[in-house]
Parts: sequence; C-alpha cells; structure tokens
Amino acid sequence: MSIWWSLHLPREAASVPLARRLLLGTMETAGVDPEISYDLSVALSEACANAVEHGGADGTGGDYRVTAFIDGDTCRIEVTDSGPGFAQRGTVRRGPRTRSERRPATPRRPQHPHGPAPAQAEHGRGLFLIEALTDHVRYRDRPGRGGVVVSFDKILKWREDSLLRAS
Repeated sequence: MSIWWSLHLPREAASVPLARRLLLGTMETAGVDPEISYDLSVALSEACANAVEHGGADGTGGDYRVTAFIDGDTCRIEVTDSGPGFAQRGTVRRGPRTRSERRPATPRRPQHPHGPAPAQAEHGRGLFLIEALTDHVRYRDRPGRGGVVVSFDKILKWREDSLLRAS
C-alpha cells in the first residue's frame, strides 16, 4: 500500500508545526516506528523553516508546498518553494548522492549547498540536520520556474501493530 499527501502552505512560521503534526499523525496512524517518525518530523521542520525564511521571490508573502509519500518501506518528503534558488544565492548546487555517499560506514560532516555554519551562529544548521536524520537528500533549483526543491528519503521501520505493514 502507498499513501501520499500534499499541502500548499503560506510562508508563515505557524505553518511549520502544522506540517510537522500532519506528518507525525500520518506516521502514527500508519504504524511507523516513533524514532523514525521523529527524525522525519525534525527534518521536515527544518526544510519548512528554510522555505518560510528563504523561499520567496521577494522575501515576503507567497507559499510553499510539502509533499510526503510512503511507498513500501520508504518515505520521501519534498519541500518546494519559489525563492531565488541556491545558484542565485551564490552557493553550489548538489545533485543526488551516489550510493557510496548515502550512508557511509564512518561519520562525516554533511555536505550541502551552503558552507558550514560558524560554531557561534544561531542559524545555518538546518540542512546539516536534514542530512544527518535521513538516508538520502537532494537539493535542486527549479530552472525557469524559480525556487528550490529539497527532497529527502528515509527507510521506515514498522511497529508490530502497523496497518501498512500488514497490507
């Protein structure tokens, strides 16, 4: 069985917990392990917060989209905004990781379109968190349409009483 949902949310701070709660509710109902659900909800919160802060063409107003897919043992989440994109902010765009980059045997510092945040910075760690909490992350600009798509996948673990696992 597969399930998916999509939200169009205003670029307002109050939209972030709404998306997070919907994801957590979906995961709970489907029977996903709570630790996996929590990791995904933190990653989603960070991606939404970035869309709220950086995802508008003019820095004000607008909306962004969150789409979540559960298909088999994988959850994919995509957050799409209409901001200037990574390339226009003077950062390097990364494509999909190779299999060897997805989950290395030894810990590594996450790599993403932004450079590392200074240790004393109050912001700038969201993309690092997304990479640390998920199995595969992809950042891409939307050429000709503006904006960025941040998508991330995580392999799911199921509770014994899971509704989807029994299907």
